[in-house]
Amino acid sequence: MVSTNNELLKRILVMILAGGEGQRLYPLTKDRAKPAVPFGGIYRIIDFSLSNCLNSGLHKVVILTQYKSLSLDRHIRMGWWDLFNCQLDEYVEIIPPQMRVSDQWYRGTADAIYHNIYTLEREHPEKVLILGGDHIYKMDYRKMLHYHMEKQADLTVGAVEVPLEEAHRFGVLQVDEQYRILGFQEKPKTPRPMPSDPNKVLASMGIYLFNTEVLVRRVVEDAKKPTSHDFGKDVIPAMVGRDKVFACPFEDENKKPIKYWRDIGTLEAYWEANMDLLAVDPLFNLYDKDWPIRTFQEQFPPVKTVLSNGEMRGMALDSLVSPGCIISGARVVHSVLSPDVRIEIGSEIIDSVVLEGVRIGKNASIKRAIIDKGVVVPDNTHIGHNPEEDHRHFTVTDNGIVVVPKEMPFI
Repeated sequence: MVSTNNELLKRILVMILAGGEGQRLYPLTKDRAKPAVPFGGIYRIIDFSLSNCLNSGLHKVVILTQYKSLSLDRHIRMGWWDLFNCQLDEYVEIIPPQMRVSDQWYRGTADAIYHNIYTLEREHPEKVLILGGDHIYKMDYRKMLHYHMEKQADLTVGAVEVPLEEAHRFGVLQVDEQYRILGFQEKPKTPRPMPSDPNKVLASMGIYLFNTEVLVRRVVEDAKKPTSHDFGKDVIPAMVGRDKVFACPFEDENKKPIKYWRDIGTLEAYWEANMDLLAVDPLFNLYDKDWPIRTFQEQFPPVKTVLSNGEMRGMALDSLVSPGCIISGARVVHSVLSPDVRIEIGSEIIDSVVLEGVRIGKNASIKRAIIDKGVVVPDNTHIGHNPEEDHRHFTVTDNGIVVVPKEMPFI
């Protein structure tokens, strides 16, 4: 852990950008914001950024929302507000679009900050840490703060190495030997690999630590230009060569030899990240008491497996099973079950993510699927076995992951 002056931490404001539509996660984002999408059984995606803040001693957090924010608002209100002490000037606040500077909603990430300059004026932070709400990772932001101060930077960008073939999904950084950023390509079709490894690029994590004065100047300047008003596309490239902009290599608090950072902005990435949790020694450790991941949990009874007579046995193998689940003579293999899921006799669930309150009838067979909250799967239903039939009724990814949306009417 890093020792940091508490007075310095109090002069940092965290702003979490939680207003994106999440189109690539549709239909999971049909009725909820992307950061509110459930993950890993009991969590929401935003819990990981918020837990990093709390574990890093950063207790002034505002969440900028926009689209379909009701479930996110409720989750934050019920699970997070009581973890911060307002009498000690600690808080987590949700700020919907204020329309203080225009009559438009946020047009990009930089525009979201521009619309909330009033908040910066009110709080007078020395530095602003800007985070996304849709990544899974563990990071001590105090280490990034020390790095920022050592470099005397105006802006420090969190950076992680990713495979070259995935570079089109990220902002790609070019740096010198001191990690000063010399170039920034936003989601390039032909990315420039790292000089030290032609198979990888240095990618932006969407984590930005700004000196507040510089941040305000640059987003105000950008607001006056005909740009997309995005940090990656517009603001940061304009700062390169003009301001002191550095990349900070990602230091993982996950206590594993391989660094774990996942952007789960697509259905396949979401499914894969859930499956990562099921390994005997998973790359992402949910069981580390030194770096807990906090969330809101309703009061559900313990997990129960019943009807273990003859060939029909209630069992879960290589799976995460959340409180309130009942597995009645069914078989769950290599799957993630959120709270209050019930699976009836003769059914089999394999390689799947099943969200809260789902009811699966008798003799159903589900494979490589994501079943959204509250879905009722009738008896004898087969999902993930017949591609033609799955495409007719559900969303199916390029790699064959079947997504069953909420309120799906089975015929």
